[in-house]
Amino acid sequence: MTKNWWKIAAVILLIYTVVAGFLMGVPRLVIVNETIRALYFHVPMWFGMVIMFLVSTLYAIKYLRNSDPKNDILSVEFANTGLLFGLLGIFTGMIWANYTWGSPWHGDPKQNGAAIALLVYLAYFVLRGSVDNAEQRSRLSAVYNIFAFAAMIPLIFIIPRMTSSMHPGSGGNPGFNMYDLDSKMRMVFYPAVIGWILLGVWIATLRVRTRNAEEKILEIEDYA
Repeated sequence: MTKNWWKIAAVILLIYTVVAGFLMGVPRLVIVNETIRALYFHVPMWFGMVIMFLVSTLYAIKYLRNSDPKNDILSVEFANTGLLFGLLGIFTGMIWANYTWGSPWHGDPKQNGAAIALLVYLAYFVLRGSVDNAEQRSRLSAVYNIFAFAAMIPLIFIIPRMTSSMHPGSGGNPGFNMYDLDSKMRMVFYPAVIGWILLGVWIATLRVRTRNAEEKILEIEDYA
């Protein structure tokens, strides 16, 4: 039980996020109205994505330093989970944009930057699938992983702030905390961020355990 406290915390926080996110009051803003509740899901997905990709990059660096296959598995599975969160962030953002901007895809710089960043990471998996030699695949993908994370940061956090953007906190627009993320919303938003990140770590660790089990099965079959 003591080892799984963070999993229990993830479940509790996400249940709280869903229930409070739909039932608690929110600021009555023009155009946005009730759709601001998407903040509890859309934005934490991006937080989760960035954390997963960051952890993946750190394990890629560790692999380049010591060539431990365990670090390669951890790196690729955290990248897998980060990509999942990125896709969820894109889709929840499209739903929100459809109600507030009038169309799911408005060509906003932050939307475009996020899409390009995900394509960069999709290329990471294409690279892994195109190299047969295991050691060469791991080293090449580790180097590319570092490049992908370095490319993601300006695409999502820097370039949208330098151009005209409809996103809060971008293109000269104030962020949510400047005018509408009141104390009640913070009571849901911050737990949501923690909960989604913990869920991402949980998913990644489950995938790592699955990969390790598959590797052991293959080893047993080779010796049989």
